[in-house]
Amino acid sequence: MKNIDSFQDRQKTANAARERMLARLASRPAADDPAVLARAAERRAIDEARAARRVERQDADAAQERQRIEAAAEHIAKSEADAKARRDARYAARKLRTGRAVD
Repeated sequence: MKNIDSFQDRQKTANAARERMLARLASRPAADDPAVLARAAERRAIDEARAARRVERQDADAAQERQRIEAAAEHIAKSEADAKARRDARYAARKLRTGRAVD
């Protein structure tokens, strides 16, 4: 199918579209408009609140990780103490079987 619009028709259409875009841009409020400044202040407040919540989450995560590490270290220390006690008991039993004095 062939386009039957003439060059002038296409040019008029392009100019009309350009005028509509310029009108839309001209209708935007200025940067110093109170409504624009209020929205910008709201966005800044929201961003600051998000940053504060992010820091709180990171602190909570760090505290939870510290507790997990402390619990793991405590478990390891207890396991090592239990292993040492079992080893000492085996050593003492062996000394009693062989008749040597246990210090």
